[in-house]
Amino acid sequence: MSDQLPSILLVDDDAVFRERLARSLKGRGFDVRTAGNNVEAIKLAREDSPEMAVVDLRMPGGSGIDLVKELKAIDASTKVIMLTGYGSIATAVDAVKLGATDYLPKPADADDILAAFERADGVQPGAYAGNDGIKAPSLARAEWEHIQRVLHDCNNNISEAARRLGIHRRSLQRKLQKYAPR
Repeated sequence: MSDQLPSILLVDDDAVFRERLARSLKGRGFDVRTAGNNVEAIKLAREDSPEMAVVDLRMPGGSGIDLVKELKAIDASTKVIMLTGYGSIATAVDAVKLGATDYLPKPADADDILAAFERADGVQPGAYAGNDGIKAPSLARAEWEHIQRVLHDCNNNISEAARRLGIHRRSLQRKLQKYAPR
C-alpha cells in the first residue's frame, strides 16, 4: 500500500521477541510502538490510540485478556491480535468475546500477524506487506465515504464526528490524513 500504514502497538514481556517483531514491522513501513507490560501499553494507548495491537496473553502484572478490555475501552476501533505460547480453546474464546480480532500461537512472525490483520480488515493478502499497486478494497472506500459524510454533517468538527463514529479522535485524524482509497 502506498498510503500510510496503520499504527501498531506491540505488547510482550519478552524484550527480544518484541524488538525483533518491531524491527520487522517498522521495516515494512508501520508506525510501531512497544510496551513490556499492561501499564506501559495503556499509557501509550491513551497518548495516541493505535489502530492495531499485538498483545501477549501472559505477562507479569496483568494478563493480555485484561489489556484487550482496556484497549477496547480506550478506542473500540483498535484491532487486537492475541499471541500466546500457552494456547487453549477457552482463552481463545475469552479473547475473541472481549474483542480480540484473532488469536495466534507463538512463535508468530510479522507475516503471520499481518495476515491475521488482513483477514480481519477484509483486504487482499499482501496489502500490509508493503506491496505497491494493490488496490484498496471497496470496503475501505465505503468507510472513507462514510467518514466524509459524517464529518460534513458535523460541519468538519473532528471531535463530534469521532463521537458519532464511535472511534477515538486521534484515530479519526489519522484516517483523514490518508489518501482516499480507490
